[in-house]
Amino acid sequence: MKKDRILYISQEITPYLPESEMSHISRHLPQGIQEQGNEIRTFMPRFGCINERRHQLHEVIRLSGMNLIINENDHPLIIKVASIQPARMQVYFIDNEDFFQRKAVLTDEKGKMFEDNDERAVFFCRGVLETVKKLGWAPDVIHCHGWMTSLVPLYLKTAFKDDPLFAGSKIVYSLYDNGFDKKLSDDFVKKSTMDEISADEISAYSDSTFEGINKAAMQWADGIIVGSENVKESLVEHAKSLDKPLLDYVGQEDFVEAYSEFYDQIMAEDGVLAE
Repeated sequence: MKKDRILYISQEITPYLPESEMSHISRHLPQGIQEQGNEIRTFMPRFGCINERRHQLHEVIRLSGMNLIINENDHPLIIKVASIQPARMQVYFIDNEDFFQRKAVLTDEKGKMFEDNDERAVFFCRGVLETVKKLGWAPDVIHCHGWMTSLVPLYLKTAFKDDPLFAGSKIVYSLYDNGFDKKLSDDFVKKSTMDEISADEISAYSDSTFEGINKAAMQWADGIIVGSENVKESLVEHAKSLDKPLLDYVGQEDFVEAYSEFYDQIMAEDGVLAE
């Protein structure tokens, strides 16, 4: 039986962050898929509230050292790794002193969104893809969890589309109900753009509200999963309006098998670039 390679990119994974629907799925789905005989790689941001000593994070020197330019500023990419022993799986962490040293996730002590969350998302998405390239590991499916991963489908279908490592990769995007009220910065498109991306290709991200960037991600994905029971109805309706595979919400008892079957469905589809 052929082993499939599944890349998981998530903004939340338990036990590194508190239990939520997303962090639970992002922890147990890779384990379940791996136990079916597949290969996995899992990535998340190294938020400053993650206790490195308790979780035994350590830097992977051979993968660190690259600089990513965002908004005309250089930001060193640091890669760390830890193991979830009961699951026999590793988690790679995208780290940078400018973006991930503060002892919080997305908001300050007053609940206000950090103004640089847009740049943090750009750094995270680009950092994961550059690290996977360094690993030389070609994924069959790339499964994105959370709005911080919303640029991954765009990048893969534009800036990285000619990279042989990602040539056969299918992209699955999961919708969750972890929204935010205000939009990201007005310069989100400018900060997100890479040389290989045209203004038309990135235009959907000009609506940098929670709803807008999720709709943009769905435009570029090959398949969509409703990951939360209470996803905004407008997002679900938009997903249904697209001509691509959609998996409705599945409860915690059945999601591993349902997602595995959905991956098979996606991989059986002919690859078509988003329009």
